[in-house]
Amino acid sequence: MKDNVSVITVFYLSGLNETMSQRWILFFFSLLCYCIILLVNVSLIITIILDNSLHEPMYILLCVFCMNGLYGTTGFFPKFLWDLLSPVHIISYPGCLVQAHVIYSFVCGDLSILAVMAYDRYLAICRPLEYHTIMSKQRLMKLVCFSWVTPFCAGAINNLLAFRLQLCSSYISKLFCVNWVIVTLACFPSETVVNSIVTYITMLIYVLHGFFIIWSYIYLIKTCVNSIENRAKFMQTCVPHLTSLLAFLVGVLFDVTSMRVGSKDLQQSLQKFVVIQCSVILPLMNPLIYGFKLTKIRNKILSYIFKM
Repeated sequence: MKDNVSVITVFYLSGLNETMSQRWILFFFSLLCYCIILLVNVSLIITIILDNSLHEPMYILLCVFCMNGLYGTTGFFPKFLWDLLSPVHIISYPGCLVQAHVIYSFVCGDLSILAVMAYDRYLAICRPLEYHTIMSKQRLMKLVCFSWVTPFCAGAINNLLAFRLQLCSSYISKLFCVNWVIVTLACFPSETVVNSIVTYITMLIYVLHGFFIIWSYIYLIKTCVNSIENRAKFMQTCVPHLTSLLAFLVGVLFDVTSMRVGSKDLQQSLQKFVVIQCSVILPLMNPLIYGFKLTKIRNKILSYIFKM
């Protein structure tokens, strides 16, 4: 029976229902958004790299956060822009796996970096005397590597497990490739048991990341309530983290909902929201929030602008 299963070489994505004239407008605004995302993120990254006074854990982590945002948007925008001008939305099997891996590792990487940022703020506010001893350059590099390598490996494992499956459909009901959607196309559900186990383990790991972040900020809020100095430090450095976390969680929640609801119209609306939320708002919002909120970065960027 397995011999009768056709070999899938390309996938067909759901695409958008808009007319061609509407797609041209959407293409223009999407390209503009992508250029602005590149500009603000690259500006912040270069500012932090070139200025020695910003070579502190908080700013280095922000630099890593922006790099991850660029990585994720690059996995989505070029293909999305191409599809807007194409009558048929297709992607090769290897290309689909690469895109699924980039988006998967980008999302998990964002949560990992937010967890490291929460740990950094906990040390800075709750244990200031030990901060530089604990958050040494060596430990910071280890944490940065952890926040990148772990999601990359988790995504690679999930992709390898998906690649071994025999698929009975080449249609993906999303605007981009997602690992779990590929798994649901398998001809034999019994073959996806390992995929499910690995997926749930990965989900558990990152849910624990989320609980750690929430616990950290609850503890920070309790610590800062009675101290004006700590309260000011919390408002300046922690509020941007909480805003990023909230926006991230809303995007993930809506993406999970879009894969569970049965209505195609509702799915399409939710997908559009998720695309805007995760691919436009988050990579654009994060550098702008941190750039305006953190005084040292704001002053550096303004000084560069006035010099020009």
